[in-house]
Amino acid sequence: MTRRRRCVLGCAIAIVLLPVLLWSCAPLILGQIAGASRHAPEEMERGLSPAARALFDRAYAGLDSQRLLDVHTHVAGLGANGSGCSVNPEMLTWAHPWKRAQFLVYAHAARITDLERGDEQFAERLRALVASNPRHGRHGLLAFDRHYRADGTIDEARTEMHVPNDWVFTLAARDPELFVPVCSVHPYRKDALQELERCAAKGAKLCKWLPNAMGIDPMDPKCDAFYAKAAELGVALLSHSGDEHAVDAEGAQDLGNPLRLRRALEHGATVVLAHCATLGEGVDLDDPSSQRVPNFELFLRLMGEERWKGRLFGEISAVVLANRATSVVGTLLERTDLHARLVNGSDYPLPAIRVVWSARRFANDGYLTDEEARALEELYDYNPLVFDFVLKRTLKHPKTGARFADDVFLVKRELGY
Repeated sequence: MTRRRRCVLGCAIAIVLLPVLLWSCAPLILGQIAGASRHAPEEMERGLSPAARALFDRAYAGLDSQRLLDVHTHVAGLGANGSGCSVNPEMLTWAHPWKRAQFLVYAHAARITDLERGDEQFAERLRALVASNPRHGRHGLLAFDRHYRADGTIDEARTEMHVPNDWVFTLAARDPELFVPVCSVHPYRKDALQELERCAAKGAKLCKWLPNAMGIDPMDPKCDAFYAKAAELGVALLSHSGDEHAVDAEGAQDLGNPLRLRRALEHGATVVLAHCATLGEGVDLDDPSSQRVPNFELFLRLMGEERWKGRLFGEISAVVLANRATSVVGTLLERTDLHARLVNGSDYPLPAIRVVWSARRFANDGYLTDEEARALEELYDYNPLVFDFVLKRTLKHPKTGARFADDVFLVKRELGY
């Protein structure tokens, strides 16, 4: 056999065996990447060290747990038990290794061990994390609509995942002391206004959009009737802002430009900008030269426009992830003038993916003490949702000493809660 043929044969064997090797090593790899915690959340009450207990108590001090609200908590599934959920088929095959790897990480983070029960296992794990916290508030469970074309037809190939509105209504109805429903209605749907009305009648106060992944251009005139209806019904838009990397948004990142949501505000809608647009760059739509600037800068500009006060909010889920600079959090901490217009979210299951979190880097940059960082790591090993909350409550600006105000974590009257 020639050297060339041996090389070709070796590559072919490697391609065939790679999925097998990845699958056999998956438990070890996933444990390192998405090892949400080493202890059951129910063990936290009796298992914490005095230092971790003190940090937990300090984080919740002065807060009415009945008014705590996390507006950004995902659920997902494959349609088991009649949930109606689905994911893109590319996530289920090693023919698309990156998407397959993403799926396995998310499934492991959510403690899914049996795909035939995956939808319920996801919900059961989330319920355990919330209910085991004696200071829990409520979490907004997010529906996630399909990707629609401009003509109102569904684009299944570009739909990364789908969580029907009725699934989050079902889960929220089971545990109303833990969860509230957040609907998701694509504005290009032919029945968009009717579906929004139906969801509002069932108690939805927020409507989730991810423009980059759903194919929504918030500046499209086709959205105007939807904005007017949302304003009429008192349903606020919880819209992703900035670049998107958790689900596929290839070629559509500019749809996350926060300035594109100005049109919604102009048509009377209330808008919550998820993640405060803390990733990526966008075109400066106010500049004739159309320079690209950080989306976070565009977010701050929009928040600074006086006419939107009371109808424009920022949401701080994911701002503490390792792919954001600590200086971004520093800006949000020191902008105390914005705190009354910030809301909290966890973006679960991201808190359960260990590799994207680091308390140590905040200690290194002066936002935490070494003792606080160690205590936070201990909390993570019991409950990643508690870790996310306590981290945000503990962060302190290294120069000004500013912290996130209590109001950031409490329900907002303007959002109907």
